[in-house]
Amino acid sequence: MNRVRAIIPFGQRIWLDNLSRELIASGELARLLADDGIAGVTSNPAIFYKAIASDARYQDDLARLKADAGLSAEARYEALVVPDIQAACDLLAPLYAKTDGADGYVSLEVSPQLACDEAGTLAAARRLWAEVDRANAMIKIPATPEGIRAFEVLTREGINVNITLLFSLPQVGAVWDAYIAGLSARHADGKPLAHIKAVASFFLSRVDSLLDTQLPAELQGKAAVSLSKAAYARYHERFHGEEFAALKAAGARPQYLLWASTGTKNKAYSDVIYVESLIGDETINTTPDATLAAFRDHGVAAATLATGMDEAFKVLRDVQAAGVDIDAAGEKLQADGLKLFDDAFDALLQLTA
Repeated sequence: MNRVRAIIPFGQRIWLDNLSRELIASGELARLLADDGIAGVTSNPAIFYKAIASDARYQDDLARLKADAGLSAEARYEALVVPDIQAACDLLAPLYAKTDGADGYVSLEVSPQLACDEAGTLAAARRLWAEVDRANAMIKIPATPEGIRAFEVLTREGINVNITLLFSLPQVGAVWDAYIAGLSARHADGKPLAHIKAVASFFLSRVDSLLDTQLPAELQGKAAVSLSKAAYARYHERFHGEEFAALKAAGARPQYLLWASTGTKNKAYSDVIYVESLIGDETINTTPDATLAAFRDHGVAAATLATGMDEAFKVLRDVQAAGVDIDAAGEKLQADGLKLFDDAFDALLQLTA
């Protein structure tokens, strides 16, 4: 069996962290869906910058859009990429239908410039949701306090959200609070819950990249995976316990953890460490092309996520004992991530200005 497809029986879905017109027009995305069982797609400003800068298929449309002086650089960008999101959604629509909305989603990010603007995030998310106009679209929002508040409102409104840039257990807990509150409010409104989908994107490699510089050798390369296992344990407590039972009975779906930033940055580590170590039921792993190819070549699919929990919690205690404040590191990582997203978006807008 295809090594990537071999993950599916363990209850995890693999999404592709990439999108471009070349990927769609060449048939490569369709091939990945068919051969590897890819079940979703994520995008971000850096991905679209690379696509628009390097893919000739954008250039005629970009020239036409630039000829319209009434359009902002951001409006031109959205006009370029919304058709890509729609095309990817359409490719994944049969999977979405077959799984009754469990799989088959495509994420499009709101402007990272709105990360600390709740009202702006809400307006942008609603606009993009309406423009894409696909049931299997997912609007991507950073997990800042303002973004989390917007997420609760959007959940109440029935908009699918990928809430991103999560690096700590308190951040994930706040996201789940908002999701459950939004679903509860929607249920109280008498509206259906069954086809609302949200994921919580927990970033991995950046955690180790930061903490390894502060930890003794025996703890290096262990913090991200251990933190992810702890988050998964909390996921089970929240979504498979009494707290979520009534909403689940009303048709609500749990908010799955999505493992992001899964490309290995430290060459001393396995190039599939953030895939192999975290395979488990009711999770998603979004992988860049290189990581996907590496796993296809030599990855081993096994139920690893729910194993070694005691060791994972011990690692986290040892990290704290070494003087590292993991929660504070999560706040720094989120701030750094927002800056990277901002920089990528600024570069993108320079292309479309």
